[in-house]
Amino acid sequence: MIARLKGAVVDHGDNSVVVDCGGVGYGVHVCHDEQAKLNLGAVVELHIAEQIKEDTHELFGFLQKTRRQLFHLLLSVSGVGPKAAMAILNIGSEGQVRSSIASGDTKFISAANGVGRKVAERVVVDLKNKVGLGDDPDATSFLAGVDKQDEALQALMSLGHNAQDAAGLLHSIDKKLPSSERVRLALRKRG
Repeated sequence: MIARLKGAVVDHGDNSVVVDCGGVGYGVHVCHDEQAKLNLGAVVELHIAEQIKEDTHELFGFLQKTRRQLFHLLLSVSGVGPKAAMAILNIGSEGQVRSSIASGDTKFISAANGVGRKVAERVVVDLKNKVGLGDDPDATSFLAGVDKQDEALQALMSLGHNAQDAAGLLHSIDKKLPSSERVRLALRKRG
């Protein structure tokens, strides 16, 4: 596993740099703000997050270990891959991203290229207590009004929907109807 690279920056790409380490050039994806600091010819030290898949081997580099840790936290969220994690890191400084997650600012997070509202909500729910800024009790206010004891909601969740999606499907359906009828109507609405 590659954890750190130290060498001279020999080339810049759209969202990457090539770092020459002992005659070997490593292509490394970097955040836009950090790329601006990586001048050609400068010797840099990058903390690396390595992503190896069946058909690809990619390196993601960060000037600070804490930013690499945030990248790994983002990858732990369902629906967030390396490209989405980098897109989220590119919408602001590390502090701004951490703050937006801790405060539940899904609008800020969903401004990232390729990141929608549902993924932004998952990021907040999964990481608000892990970004190191303290828990904001209002961070998950978008989940307010979701009655987790609702049988129809539980049935939809058992079918693979998360609580927010299930609540959205049930939102306009009369709560006085039997649970089975509400589930049937919700599934019809979805399909």
